[in-house]
Amino acid sequence: MDIRNIAIIAHVDHGKTTLVNQLLTQSGTFRANEAIQDRMLDSNPLEHERGITILAKTTAIKYKGTKINIVDTPGHADFGGEVERIMHMVDGCLLLVDAFEGTMPQTRFVLKNALENHIKPIVVINKIDRPNADAQKAIDEVLDLFIQLGAPDEFLDFPIVYASALNGTSSLSPDPETQAHTMDPIFDTILKYIPAPKAEVEGPLQIQPALLDYNDFVGRIGIGTITRGKIKVGTMVTNVRRDGSTKDFKVMKLYTFYGMRRIEVDEAEAGDIVAIAGNTEQNVGETICQQGHPDPLPSLRIDEPTLQMEFGTNSSPLRGQDGKFVTARVIEDRLYSEIQRDVSLRYERIPNTETWIVSGRGELHLSVLIENMRREGYELEVSKPRVIIKEIDGVKQEPYEDLQIDVPTEFVGDIMETLGNRGAQLLDMVDSNDVSRLTYIVPSRGLLGFVSNFLTLTKGYGIINHTFREYRPVAKTQIGERALGVLVSTDKGPATPYSIEKIEDHGTMFIAPGTTCYEGMIVGEHRYPVDLAVNVTAVKPQTNVRSSTKDQTVVLKAPRRMTLEACLDYINQDELVEVTPTSFRMRKRILSTPERKKYDAHKKAADEALARELAEGK
Repeated sequence: MDIRNIAIIAHVDHGKTTLVNQLLTQSGTFRANEAIQDRMLDSNPLEHERGITILAKTTAIKYKGTKINIVDTPGHADFGGEVERIMHMVDGCLLLVDAFEGTMPQTRFVLKNALENHIKPIVVINKIDRPNADAQKAIDEVLDLFIQLGAPDEFLDFPIVYASALNGTSSLSPDPETQAHTMDPIFDTILKYIPAPKAEVEGPLQIQPALLDYNDFVGRIGIGTITRGKIKVGTMVTNVRRDGSTKDFKVMKLYTFYGMRRIEVDEAEAGDIVAIAGNTEQNVGETICQQGHPDPLPSLRIDEPTLQMEFGTNSSPLRGQDGKFVTARVIEDRLYSEIQRDVSLRYERIPNTETWIVSGRGELHLSVLIENMRREGYELEVSKPRVIIKEIDGVKQEPYEDLQIDVPTEFVGDIMETLGNRGAQLLDMVDSNDVSRLTYIVPSRGLLGFVSNFLTLTKGYGIINHTFREYRPVAKTQIGERALGVLVSTDKGPATPYSIEKIEDHGTMFIAPGTTCYEGMIVGEHRYPVDLAVNVTAVKPQTNVRSSTKDQTVVLKAPRRMTLEACLDYINQDELVEVTPTSFRMRKRILSTPERKKYDAHKKAADEALARELAEGK
């Protein structure tokens, strides 16, 4: 069978999954009466809600007698490791670029991965119908990017297709008037420019899983391209691990892809992308070979985690009222099942506790896991994320990131001041039509808690993108925690309008009347840089004295609504986020007000003593 293997790569929200939707729909893959939803490959509810792809998905279509395997990749930097590995599965890629936004930080990252693996790119200028779209400017930026990344000369004359994935139209001309309701220009360009897989049908089997899936019936499922030979269900094969050791196993299940279906087959040959079950210990980057012919391919690089946080069983007074799964055993089972499919995730239990250190690629990576667990009925408490410090050649080093910000020019001063305090180094600033683009290198810890602050500083008009760059020696810049203190509840019970009315003058409330509170729960933000213990459950005293204001309605300010990411950004190291299926609550680690005040006093004294020693040069 004639085969083409391609990946769809782009910056986040440039239209990858929407384009795949149109390729599937217009290739005749579905029946005329089959229900088709938007962004079909985004099967996770979170992917639909956030409008992003979290996990890479594999699909396939048939066009003019050729099977085209398509891998839809994540666009967010936290999931960039999958993009790198997918480049080993394909022979070409569609690089999508928004005709209005042009190239963005993640465009550079995904294209760099493609060029390093000598993957032939086809440039698709998407959203050609967007107001103020400038296709020629986008093409010029793409060409500049190819040159900056040292692309070989034969790649500089890249084929270009113009499309509107949302409308299902495409053409080979930049004129929007030439757009037709067809994806044939893209299909024909794939067949013309993307080479067939460099595979040997004859010879001993060789396949390297680049992605993992998991289900409770067959365990781990390895997904990769067969680079040599054939594979059959029921045969014994040899798994060559990354350390060189081997394990023989029987191929229990074998799948190929077509449309939205994973099709069970008895046999597959070189060049096709398949999913294999039978070895519950298989991992990404290992090689499956013919039994008796171990011949491993070069191992794939797996991104190491850069961020970690504590996951623990819920210890608040409201434990067990919302969730079905609250014990340490079920939480650990859930974390174990997650690492079976997510090779960039790690977890380690802290001895003699019901707490785990969970490490991942970024705040989004970890918050997606927390949100999925919450929706599945788990209760847990999580800490503020912190970066992972590595020791390289005897020097402590921390992760740094490339940061690109687009903001209205009026907000530039506040942004530059805030990032300057967070150890960021300004590389470039470009003004265009009252919008400024700022490019920085910043320590990853400088971005913790910055995103929610950024939205406030820019009144929601700013756009922020960042991607991992490298490890560098730890900066001496002290990046402080949240500047303002919090309002902390001293009592348990429902919050009352009477109490909130008296307290809201001290700051901004996070709760509304009727919210169930407990001692140690954070109910608002204080106006000053110290915490304030407050009683939000007090009821108005009842008297037999008639008041002229008795029937007046209490008018309260709207509370600040906090999402999960906002809570994780907001809390300090002495605080936690309680996560249940119905709510997020921020709380102090030490719930008892007297004990917390003693701890804070000891900590303040220790900090002052350390400051004196540093000042005296000890």
